[in-house]
Parts: sequence; structure tokens; C-alpha cells
Amino acid sequence: MDRRTRHRIASLYDSHLQRCYVRSKLASDPVYAATAALITGSPLPLLDIGCGIGLLGQYLHAQGHRQPYLGLDHDLRKIAAGRIAAQRAGLDTMMSLQHADVAELPPMHGHVALLDVLHYLPAERQPALLQAAIRHLAPQGCLIIRNVLREPNWRFHATRIEEFFLRASGWIPGGAQHYPTADELRAPLENAGLDVRIEPLRGHTPFNSYLIVARPHY
Repeated sequence: MDRRTRHRIASLYDSHLQRCYVRSKLASDPVYAATAALITGSPLPLLDIGCGIGLLGQYLHAQGHRQPYLGLDHDLRKIAAGRIAAQRAGLDTMMSLQHADVAELPPMHGHVALLDVLHYLPAERQPALLQAAIRHLAPQGCLIIRNVLREPNWRFHATRIEEFFLRASGWIPGGAQHYPTADELRAPLENAGLDVRIEPLRGHTPFNSYLIVARPHY
């Protein structure tokens, strides 16, 4: 995404901190382009669980994607900011943001995104969220997960330091609860009959982030 588009999207948000966050994320985080590549050419809607301020929806629209987008988040502040940005961009009919908990997922089937969400839940709640996401996959849908994985390396420790500051800033109330291992994610997905691919997705960041892509097995 070019600099002009990044700044245009950032200008849709009121807070100076949010505008800085948007510019930085769009410039350095590869997860948006990776998600767009996985759903390109598909007419299926996208359910974005833990959507925050709706940045994925803004990115997809700017890149020419016109599939319906539904973002859900339990943080009312972020949903409010995302709705204002969507209205200013004229995306009210294509991009919907709703305040909801993972136990209140709508009856929607398509692609599902869980980007940097799982580790903010306790270990015992993560399998339930994965199962809920799987239930909302269409037969031709793709479950797209980006998450930090627990590994004994410097990237994982750098991630923990970053999460400490996120919690201290109030951006993520409660902070990280449990970082899953690759096996903790792979097992429930494969047991549900999905083909699973796990690969690093770090971009220009020091964090121990991975892309997990799961599709129904045929």
C-alpha cells in the first residue's frame, strides 16, 4: 500500500494516537496483504473476530475488495472509532462493525479472520473460540489466524515486552493471557477436518508472529 493511501486511511480516525497507529500498522505489518491474498477472487463475506478499529476492512476496500465485511470486537471504544472511520470513507453499506463478545457471533458463514486475538484469552477459552470460528466457515471458506506462538527464542521475549507496554497504555485492557504453541493451534483445527498451514509472518517487526491458514479438507 502506498504512502498516500496509508495517510488517507489514517486521516479517517480522530485520535492522534490512532492515526499514528494506523500509519505504522499499514506500513510495517504484513498481515493485511496476506489476508487480502488469501481471499482475492472469492465472493464470500469476511467475519473479522476481534476487529479493533476495523483496519483490515479499510485495507481490503482500499485494495479493491468488495466482499461484505463484518467486524466484531468487545471494546466499545474501538468499535465507535471504526464506525466513524467507515462512515467518513463512505463504507457504511459494505463494512459493518458491531460490539459483541465471542459468545455472540452472528449467523454468518464465509471466511473468518482471527488476527492477534487468541493470546488475549486464557488458555481454557481459546479452544472454544477456535471451534466457534470453525462453525462460521463456509465450505469454500478460509480461516486466517495470525498470532504470536510460544517458542524459546528472542522474538517471543521481544513480543512479551511489547505486550507489557500495550497493557500499560490501556490499548489492550487485561493484556496477554496465554500464548499458544503451534501444536495447541494445529490439533483442534486438524481434528475438525481442516487442512492447516503454519508459517512465519513477521514483516519488519521483531515479534514472533505466525500465519495459520486452515481450510476444509476435501
